[in-house]
Amino acid sequence: MSGNGSISQEGNGKVSRVIRMGTRKSQLARIQTDSVAGRLKELYPDIHLEIVAMSTIGDKILDTALSKIGEKSLFTKELENALERNEVDIVVHSLKDLPTSLPPGFTIGAILQRENPHDAVVLHPKNAGLTLDSLPEKSVIGTSSLRRAAQLKKRFPQLEFENIRGNLNTRLKKLDEKDDYAAIILAAAGLKRMGWDSRISQILGPEDCMYAVGQGALAVEVRAQDKDILEMVSVLCHPDTVLQCISERAFLKQLEGGCSVPVAVHTEVKGSMLYLTGAVYSLDGADCLKDTMQTVVEIDNKVSESAQECVHVGVTANCVSSSALEAAEKLGMDLANALLNKGAKDILTTARKLNDAR
Repeated sequence: MSGNGSISQEGNGKVSRVIRMGTRKSQLARIQTDSVAGRLKELYPDIHLEIVAMSTIGDKILDTALSKIGEKSLFTKELENALERNEVDIVVHSLKDLPTSLPPGFTIGAILQRENPHDAVVLHPKNAGLTLDSLPEKSVIGTSSLRRAAQLKKRFPQLEFENIRGNLNTRLKKLDEKDDYAAIILAAAGLKRMGWDSRISQILGPEDCMYAVGQGALAVEVRAQDKDILEMVSVLCHPDTVLQCISERAFLKQLEGGCSVPVAVHTEVKGSMLYLTGAVYSLDGADCLKDTMQTVVEIDNKVSESAQECVHVGVTANCVSSSALEAAEKLGMDLANALLNKGAKDILTTARKLNDAR
């Protein structure tokens, strides 16, 4: 077992292990990590958990748009370095922060049940009771996401969209204390986890704004060779969420999309069917390619032993049959290929160039 002296002998002769959990320092990251820790404590009352908080590049560079920093693992690099150095054993992330290819030696050992994945409108207090449709013309909406801006510019051409950075607390403060923004767009999941449901004025459905790959889901990243830790966290897996997120990540990976291009998805599991809608946009939202595909995913709880080692877009999911995982991954790749055949590459290349030139 790796880890530096993290196994201790208890007085009663039981060997107990201290599991160190890495997290970003932001309040939301802490809440998310605490919620995972709480679940693990319920399932394994004997484990000792220690939480190690650290700052990441994305937390330090606050004056630049995320899409301009050009680093894929903005919020994850420092945490993964700590994982590699055995300083922590588990890292809790928002899944949407994790690139579709993880560094060698790491895997996502669990994806937890997804919170509401949609985006939410948070209005400046003076605009209480309004919606994006009823805000005055030329109202300025704050968002740090190219994906949100591209879709909303097309859907609400009367509004203006400007960049806003910072963690949730910072962005809400900027909204409330200044008159720069009429509203900001944030992930509903983060607001709900912070207990700020009351600030949500409007949830944007897929017809207004499809969400980011993995949005609303928490991921637990571990060292791939730590089999006992992998087994321990695998019970946190939520099968439907795992299948949705694997199809979304496979879609993004096949498109070679990242932070610097507007790619959006919407997935649903209905019975044994998995539906994936995916789209790519130009930066101004004028060009859009969008399609929906579905596949059968039988969720079989009798998971074969051989499935234990299958990794799909960075995810080791011991809770779902390998045939369902393969179907979900293939669905994402097939949908991406369908859009690429219709010219998605040109839209994405142009978006990337324009964004780099800004």
